[in-house]
Amino acid sequence: MLREWAIDLLQVLGDYGFIGIAVGLMIEVIPSEIVLGYGGFLIATGKISFFQALIAGVFGGTMAQLFLYWLGMYGGRPFFDRYGKYLFIQSKHLNAAENWFEQHGTVVIFTARFIPVIRHAISIPAGIARMSFSQFTLLTIAAMFPWTVLFLLIGIQLENHWDQIGEHATAYLKPIIGIAITVLLLYFLLKKWRHKRLSKNEK
Repeated sequence: MLREWAIDLLQVLGDYGFIGIAVGLMIEVIPSEIVLGYGGFLIATGKISFFQALIAGVFGGTMAQLFLYWLGMYGGRPFFDRYGKYLFIQSKHLNAAENWFEQHGTVVIFTARFIPVIRHAISIPAGIARMSFSQFTLLTIAAMFPWTVLFLLIGIQLENHWDQIGEHATAYLKPIIGIAITVLLLYFLLKKWRHKRLSKNEK
């Protein structure tokens, strides 16, 4: 169950409709799936439309990741080693994200959005590596669409029980995580196979 302060904050943000949803996702004080679940509740009660919530979810989620991308680009790893705890990013999360980014490259910016722990930190190594801004933004938006739709729909279904979204989302997240990891493995194997093929051709 959610803590009382989180519920109070969401209710305050809810007074501002879809703008509040976008702000809630940008500040990332509360996990995005809970903010979007509350957005689904607002849709169910007729306070905002599904389209408004979708745009707010994609925009707010993307801006939160762009913020981390820029901090990675201009602050580097030392910044997060010193101040990461204030952004709820631990060194072990950043280490894992950096390893994933080094192994799988830019494709991980899309797939890692669906994997817990990695999803929030993956934008940082992308910024440190100075990944193309347009490519980073497009991949982030592409990942935010299905993520936003999923949790808005769950929130609509739960209505007044939206605060239990964490428990109900598990059944949906497990196959999504499995698919994301499978895609990464296939990409890695394909990349390795192409590298070997090119090496043979050069010989």
